[in-house]
Amino acid sequence: MTRTNSKYLELLSEQYPTIQSACTEIINLQAILNLPKGTEHFVSDIHGEAEAFTHILNNASGVIREKVDILFEKSLSSAVRTELCTLIYYPERKLEEIKQNEKDMYEWYRITLYRLIDVCRLCASKYTRSKVRKACPQDFSYIIDELLHTDSADRNKQNYYENIVKTILDVDRADAFITALTGVIKRLVVDRLHVVGDVFDRGPHADVILDKLMNHHSVDIQWGNHDILWMGAAAGSAACIACVLNISTKYSNIDFVENAYGINLRPLALFAQQTYTDDTDLLDHMHKAIAIIQFKLEGQAILRHPEFNMEDRLLLDKIDFKDMSVPVGGQRYALNDSDFPTIDPKNPYELTSEEADVVTQLISSFAQSEKLQRHVKFLFSQGSLYKVFNGTLLFHGCIPMTEEGDFYALTFGKTPRSGKEFMDYADALARQGYYGQDGSDIRKYGQDFLWYLWCGRRSPLFGRSKIATFERMFIDDKDAWKEEKDPYYKHVESQEMCEKILQEFGLTDQYSHIVNGHVPVRFKDGEFPVRGGGKMIVIDGGFCRAYQTQTGIAGYTMFYSSYGIRLVSHEPFSGLVDAIQHNKDILSTYVVFDTAQTRITVGETDVGRELQADIDDLNALLTAYRNGTVKEKHL
Repeated sequence: MTRTNSKYLELLSEQYPTIQSACTEIINLQAILNLPKGTEHFVSDIHGEAEAFTHILNNASGVIREKVDILFEKSLSSAVRTELCTLIYYPERKLEEIKQNEKDMYEWYRITLYRLIDVCRLCASKYTRSKVRKACPQDFSYIIDELLHTDSADRNKQNYYENIVKTILDVDRADAFITALTGVIKRLVVDRLHVVGDVFDRGPHADVILDKLMNHHSVDIQWGNHDILWMGAAAGSAACIACVLNISTKYSNIDFVENAYGINLRPLALFAQQTYTDDTDLLDHMHKAIAIIQFKLEGQAILRHPEFNMEDRLLLDKIDFKDMSVPVGGQRYALNDSDFPTIDPKNPYELTSEEADVVTQLISSFAQSEKLQRHVKFLFSQGSLYKVFNGTLLFHGCIPMTEEGDFYALTFGKTPRSGKEFMDYADALARQGYYGQDGSDIRKYGQDFLWYLWCGRRSPLFGRSKIATFERMFIDDKDAWKEEKDPYYKHVESQEMCEKILQEFGLTDQYSHIVNGHVPVRFKDGEFPVRGGGKMIVIDGGFCRAYQTQTGIAGYTMFYSSYGIRLVSHEPFSGLVDAIQHNKDILSTYVVFDTAQTRITVGETDVGRELQADIDDLNALLTAYRNGTVKEKHL
């Protein structure tokens, strides 16, 4: 049965009840197909660095400055253009600063409004008037629409145009209008935002980032390993909760856990203080206490699920408490600590009653955090393990592969799955861990699988043979810390292998690409983000300050506009105060990567293909009206 069967056409006729209404919509949709495609903005590995991310979001990786330069490079100095850009990025804060220094605010407002209208008109030029109106705040929608579509040089409307601006100033609405107009500019310059994983990590404000993403007009997220860890914690996975708190205590980030999400860490603090009595500080005690709990809980998950193939991570039962050593990878290593009062050598993975009480209270606290649950529901609703969009395959980590270059088959349950089939299956299991019925076997398995996605061997989000958390904490010899990368990372240097991956996900066009995050690009060591003969682009954003010494820059973002694909490399962000008071922007360098031979239209995108299907249906309705199989519904 086709989409255009008689019953479907009757339903469609309710929306388009006449030949004229169907024809009008066909004309509208056909016109949209010939507009330039909207600009896509790709970011990755934000790691809780809210200030730097907000700036990249506000300046659209330098595109807004580019628009301002196009308009005013020959008429305004670089300093004036820079200040105008800062106003667009941070209108409220910049207005406060300008008012302290500007002597004639009325004249400044008048000139600035004209300039902002010009910038907004340029950004709006490739969209329909209807779409631009929808991007405007309701209070100013009519006024902005009029100003954008009235030529100030047109003598017939010159007074009309100037009087709108004058009235805005006279009724003291300039600040509000500037804020609204700059918001429209930022919305129009990027049609869709792709976040290729890791909103969370050691950075202090992942919650601020998620609030901004939830208010974004069009965003999708490909889960990163740090995201899935917090998602598992919110779902009630005790192992994920312990991992989250291990990271937070290790990097002194418990203020974020307590203040942003209201997680009560007092039970853990009291337990740690009572259990560990050496002369280190309380945070060190909390770190050690939750780490031991983590290793026990992880051991329980591994024992429950031999299909995870992680038996080599069972280290607590291998400790020799006489000489305080442990075997790792066939070699025995000395431990740097001998104080393990809660580990029973006869049953090392069993929680003590005190530890069990702490875990119970933590699970309850994570479950009752309204803000965390709201953010995690957003990650589930707008996110996925991977996404195919406009010829691009996006995922954070890897597609598990064998040394020989085949897709690695993982068996969960009785069925081996690899490639796309495994990614789809893993995505579904992750959702079961959060949405499955409380207490059900499906939800319990899903919760353990969320932990597996965080750090499991062959996990597509982790991409390494092991996570050496125990070794890094208790073994000084760095030989024990080695984590081997999945063969995927070696194979994707080959164009043939990248094309094989793209084909697995249904992408056979010569212009298709893989966009990957997760692995920082070490620019200072000569690494470049484009690999696999140009088929793969790594855009680990390098937002996390801790990684910038390794990379030499603050990473990469990417743009895919109607003109093609451009990579953008960024210098570190000097801070919000510097940006506002001194108009200090992030220094960004464009790398033209793949230029389209002709400008790409909406009709060549996924949205365009959907619109074409709608046009086909409307043409079928038109035929049905004209041959009498469907009656017009004149009101």
